[in-house]
Amino acid sequence: MKKNCKFLIFLLILTIPMIFVGCQNNSESKSEESTDKIESKDSQEGKNDLLNFAISVDPDGLDPQRTTAASTFQITSNIYDTLVDVSSDGKYEPALAESWEISDDGLDITFKLKKDIKFHNAKEFNAEAVKASFERLKDTDSPRASDYENIIGIEVLSDDEIKFLTKELDVELLSKFAYPWAAIIEVSSASDLKNNPVGTGAYMLEEWIPQEKLVLKKFDDGPSQANIQKVVMKTIPDPQAKILALESGEIDIADIDGMQVEMVKSIDGYKIEENSKNGLQLMAMNNKNEYLSNKKVRQAITKAVNKDSLIENVWYGYGEKIGSHYPPILKEYVDYSKSLSYDLDSAKKLMAEAGYPDGFTLKMYLPKDYPDYVDAGQLIAEDLKAININCEIEIVEWAYWLESVYQGRNYDLTVVGHTGRLDPYQWLARYESDSPENYVNFSNPRIDEILKTAPKTMDEKERIEMYKELQGILSEEVPALYIQSPVIITAMKDSLSGYKSYPIDIYRLRDLKFK
Repeated sequence: MKKNCKFLIFLLILTIPMIFVGCQNNSESKSEESTDKIESKDSQEGKNDLLNFAISVDPDGLDPQRTTAASTFQITSNIYDTLVDVSSDGKYEPALAESWEISDDGLDITFKLKKDIKFHNAKEFNAEAVKASFERLKDTDSPRASDYENIIGIEVLSDDEIKFLTKELDVELLSKFAYPWAAIIEVSSASDLKNNPVGTGAYMLEEWIPQEKLVLKKFDDGPSQANIQKVVMKTIPDPQAKILALESGEIDIADIDGMQVEMVKSIDGYKIEENSKNGLQLMAMNNKNEYLSNKKVRQAITKAVNKDSLIENVWYGYGEKIGSHYPPILKEYVDYSKSLSYDLDSAKKLMAEAGYPDGFTLKMYLPKDYPDYVDAGQLIAEDLKAININCEIEIVEWAYWLESVYQGRNYDLTVVGHTGRLDPYQWLARYESDSPENYVNFSNPRIDEILKTAPKTMDEKERIEMYKELQGILSEEVPALYIQSPVIITAMKDSLSGYKSYPIDIYRLRDLKFK
């Protein structure tokens, strides 16, 4: 019933601005119509001249080696290329590398590079460029440096051949070259990559007006070719504004949420695709907090939150409940969704056993740019009142969240999502005690042991069992409240084809085209 009521309210809110728009008859209002509407019309007449794509969050820059934001990778994956691509079903495919060979001992990997490729600034792509790019990815300013510590040598064998040497066996080594942060950049332009990216991707940057739009134009000298000449990525964080843009035909494709599905289905000329996401959503708990360092408190919080109601009211039922830090879409997944299930009496008992029957106050930071996380945090805060935990909520800008909460770890509670890892180690490595991505400040000796041993274990069955054990530890220790694995819902024009969902955080715009 709450879901239906919320949807009806949304319909009413949506109708009001449409009435006012219909009442504007003067020439001034006509002259103020955006050129974006004209661009959208032209995109249909010229078919593959233009694509208008709505994005909800502005990127925090366009340097893939200096960010951890999924919203940035979704854009930069079109400007840059990696040595290896990933297919929609998770298989590895040639990209800037035409082939690769792993040594018998698994310690070295040699890439044969494609020839006659240029960067956007017309400089040649070659093995030296690859080496320089990875050296930058590994340096101290890189938030992903720890992922590449095992690479201890990079040898240029020729213009089109390069070898990477590792210190220890990593059975998932190839995946390290497929993530969007492993993009090959043109290093001489690195001082301003945040604003002026230079890669080999199917698109190059034409214009970026922060918080408004980002314009990409087709690039012909990379390893792959785009079908559509120009892409305008418009920043539309407001769900109501996004629906209006779809109704007017201004937008060709956009990710939407569950509340908007029925609205889009009523718009002629649009279709909807649903795909399980290689991701999860959680409420992180800072385990260095005096109260949250107590396992019984964390368990009480988990039992006090009604996940089913949360998924229904925030995501309209589009999601699969989880109980550990692992997405159901991957083969190593163990279903702990019923672990520490909603039980207020049990939660109150755990609070008393922990020594806090009267509760306490925690600070919750929620990222403004992600309305779902804000809504989820507020509902969680309401649930926690039942066990006398008061949440002081602060809604902050995404840049602040990245710097202060994620990197600075200055928070008690926060709601966020994690996505796009290709192998179990990368999904779970953030729980290693000394990991720079361990923003929950959790430490467990057995987890540390598994994370050191599993990547070097050749026997796949043995390796999978270790990762399953790790999931079980997390479901018991609950360093975070694990909520759900989400569903990607995409609205697009019927005439648009080539869209695919990928197990990493990318939009592959080059494959899209109008019929």
